[in-house]
Amino acid sequence: MATTIRLKRIGRRNRPFYRVVTMDSRNRRDGAAIEELGWYNPVDSEHSFKLKTDRIVHWLKEGAQPSKAAKKLMRRAGINHRWHLMKQGLKENELEKEMQKWELEHAEVLKTRKKKDKEKQKAVVESSTKEQEQIVDENKKKIDDLDVSDVTKKSEESVLEEE
Repeated sequence: MATTIRLKRIGRRNRPFYRVVTMDSRNRRDGAAIEELGWYNPVDSEHSFKLKTDRIVHWLKEGAQPSKAAKKLMRRAGINHRWHLMKQGLKENELEKEMQKWELEHAEVLKTRKKKDKEKQKAVVESSTKEQEQIVDENKKKIDDLDVSDVTKKSEESVLEEE
């Protein structure tokens, strides 16, 4: 049987929630699953998920093929890296050392991403405040350029024309 590791949609309309499952590749998306391997919440701001690493590795050994979305989740969790190392033939203790190394590197990557995001937000706020200050300055200049006597003459003329 050709098995796949893929997402099974549950949740209400406009609020998707997915279960990561193993199922026969010929089944429909929301059909009967062989085993549930985790979940994924794309609505959450952090796109939270939880996967059963040992069971996913078991199904990969059995020949299950992950879908693109499932593969992305596995990459975020480090399961792809673990599977790659296992295919290379690393022993369990070496595998654990490599995975700890990967986790540290992954944490650093996440820190730098957060830092870059904060810097981008700061830059956007600063640029918008500069633009607002420029608009205010331009409006002040326009107001200063207007001659008050011209305005009063025009208003008097319009009142006289109405009468």
